[in-house]
Amino acid sequence: MKEKNKGVSRKERGIKILLDDFGTGYLSLNYLKQLPIDIVKIDRSFIQNMTYDQKEQKMAKSLIDLSHILDLKVVAEGIEDERQAELLKIFSCDFGQGYLFGKPMPKEEFLELAKRF
Repeated sequence: MKEKNKGVSRKERGIKILLDDFGTGYLSLNYLKQLPIDIVKIDRSFIQNMTYDQKEQKMAKSLIDLSHILDLKVVAEGIEDERQAELLKIFSCDFGQGYLFGKPMPKEEFLELAKRF
């Protein structure tokens, strides 16, 4: 049996690979150049204190800048207030998620919400 999408790259198929919790654990920066990653998701631990801690702010900005240098999109997780969202916008973060935008919800509730947009 012949595979329908044989020879078509994952990017041509619209498949993206996201690296979750970027900046935490034992992740080597070397993986950023070795793995076929399209998007990095910055862990909330870098976001939660950045409105009043200059070091946290610089770390978040550096992670975003490094990702962009490597042609990766960035998602910041754990955005809980307007000031965090404002700073991330200034830092050119591509996407954000967190309680500021909405709480976790069941699939059915999300689909109803999505229909309104």
